Amino acid sequence: MAGEQVSARVDSWIWSVRLTRTRSIASDACRGGHVRVNGVRVKPAHAVRAGDEIRLRHEGRERIVVVSRIITKRVGAAVAAECYVDKSPPPPPREEAVTVAVRARGAGRPTKRERRSIDRLLGRRE
Repeated sequence: MAGEQVSARVDSWIWSVRLTRTRSIASDACRGGHVRVNGVRVKPAHAVRAGDEIRLRHEGRERIVVVSRIITKRVGAAVAAECYVDKSPPPPPREEAVTVAVRARGAGRPTKRERRSIDRLLGRRE
């Protein structure tokens, strides 16, 4: 395939296989210490080779991938998925969001009855 090489920059490879939306986000993650190659924090220009393990902390989730093919050009999602082996833990379920009591703006302080229903909703003792 066009764009195949022996090694590539880590920020370029992360962007090419669609682990981040933009290359600048991948570079910023490297500079911020959120990218590790084989357990070592790396800079954006670090060379990546087939067989390297890349750990990326991005959007509140850690991605662990093993490089199986080197590419430098961004490709479609189906082709990108063939370039690495995903060993990431499953993402947390979306239902973990805490329910928030909603009150109309400007409604003033809650009454005793409303406060008790809010406490019940939040699982607090009465």
